Amino acid sequence: MNCIRKAVSALEGAVFLAVCCLGPAFAATTTVSNGDAFRKAVAAAKPGDRILLEPGTYQGVFYFERIKGAPAHPIIIGAADPKRPPIIRGGTEAMHLTSVAHLELRDLIIEGAKVNGLNADDGGSYQNRTHHLTLRNLLVRSTGPSGGGNGIKLSGVDESTVVNCTVEGWPQNGCAIDMVGCHRVQILGCTFRNGGAVGIQAKGGSEDVRIRRCLFEGSGERAVNAGGSTGMSFFRPKPQWFEARNIIVEGCVFIGWRTPIAFVGIDGGVFRYNTVYRPKRWALRILQETVAPGFVPSRNGVYSDNIVVFRSDEMVDAVNIGPNTAPSTFRFARNLWYCIDSPGRSKPSLPTAEKDGIYGKDPLLKDPSRGDFGVRQGSPAAKIGAHALPNGQK
Repeated sequence: MNCIRKAVSALEGAVFLAVCCLGPAFAATTTVSNGDAFRKAVAAAKPGDRILLEPGTYQGVFYFERIKGAPAHPIIIGAADPKRPPIIRGGTEAMHLTSVAHLELRDLIIEGAKVNGLNADDGGSYQNRTHHLTLRNLLVRSTGPSGGGNGIKLSGVDESTVVNCTVEGWPQNGCAIDMVGCHRVQILGCTFRNGGAVGIQAKGGSEDVRIRRCLFEGSGERAVNAGGSTGMSFFRPKPQWFEARNIIVEGCVFIGWRTPIAFVGIDGGVFRYNTVYRPKRWALRILQETVAPGFVPSRNGVYSDNIVVFRSDEMVDAVNIGPNTAPSTFRFARNLWYCIDSPGRSKPSLPTAEKDGIYGKDPLLKDPSRGDFGVRQGSPAAKIGAHALPNGQK
């Protein structure tokens, strides 16, 4: 046994050495404890470098432009001690990133900005888009306190990931995450609570956005706004005649909200394997806000394999359909609809016939009052809802 342990230890050491040798020749770790040192370290950073912030408060705004790592060698900005994350506080925007690439922010608290907590963009030119940005283990809170600001604002950001982040307390008329003209973005395992009107918004030509295994808890209007309304000059790269396309929301839990999902000027989107608990007005909205010539009507949405648990005095209608839309192109399949106070009224009125729907059967959620939205043994919803999302779902 000792021989095996020694061999494994030697192998691990060899792998570590090999990985280090593959890295940039002069990758460095710089630890900083004040704002000026932070700015200087980021300005001088090279691919593979790490800038680590000591515990404490750093007064925003921090503006970083054209900071670029390399594939497999991102520049990392994070906490020196992840158990005591540094706080980046205040400013119109606590942090603003322009035209950055292969950059990761991790283990930071961003709070108290007047408009946007974190803003990442392309500087107004999609040719200089931000790409391969990773936001990991961030807590973004107390933005605003009012108006149309956002927790996280992304404009012209592609091939990027937001993972294990929490956004709370964003402005009343804003979003937890607002995406304008973003492509191939993943939002994974995040929590959105106690904020303003919208949780996540993807508009302005946004495409191929996946929102997966997230928790939305609040009393806002739209937990996910798949689409929206964008001025023509703000589309990235230019108007494609849809606000959003191929927006996928899956494996998420929605508690409250007037609606968990609104498809707004979308050309194809999917809402599947989600658990929706006590929506305050609708289970789905189909809307059109951009009606300029050439724009497609909101169309080609899929609503499938979801659990929807509601009260008849809260969710009066399952679907809200606005003008200039194409509701006949939407598909519904294998959803479980359960009205808590009147199971006989569980079957919804939908714009198209549902395939294999389940109506009026208690899904046997484990303990919603304690945030446990799994299902008990014998549940008719064993194969649908957030808990049932297949790991390999594409």
